[in-house]
Amino acid sequence: MKLLLHTCCGPCTIFPLRIMREQGLEVTGFFFRYNIHPYTECLKRETTLTDYARQMELPLICQEDYELEDFLRKLLSGEKDRCRICYRERLGAAARLAKQESFDCFSSTLLYSKFQRHDLIKSVGEEIARESGVTFYYQDFRQGWQEGVRLSKEAGMYRQSYCGCIFSEKERYYQPTLRSRQ
Repeated sequence: MKLLLHTCCGPCTIFPLRIMREQGLEVTGFFFRYNIHPYTECLKRETTLTDYARQMELPLICQEDYELEDFLRKLLSGEKDRCRICYRERLGAAARLAKQESFDCFSSTLLYSKFQRHDLIKSVGEEIARESGVTFYYQDFRQGWQEGVRLSKEAGMYRQSYCGCIFSEKERYYQPTLRSRQ
């Protein structure tokens, strides 16, 4: 079975790829870029993923554009539901590409991360599957979290510290301080 795997980064690809290959799936990676900010962060993740894909002989399709403005407009129109919007964008793009390129199904390395909203990813994936006519391949890969972290560190891979969106980056690094009035 041919599967298109939305891949958010190299480290998150390690465990799902191994498991899917053990299950006999023919996996092709798909790197969606629009949600990763700033652009320099996007390039670090893409370079790490590309290097890993080459090493693992994983065919990889990378978006060429960087439609930051359109992506941000969508997020700002529903900021409180930004994860759902982001998941729909990424999984929707994967489903469209899977249909266009005659893959049997699509999935995502988001299902590996213990920091993502797993139940929401599953429901959005299933919703997009119904809309697109392409099967969403669901599997909970979180049990391999520690193994993937260990292997990515041993390989010296770039490991990001936030999901990619500008809101997550702010939550990770911005520490408001009270300034005294003078």
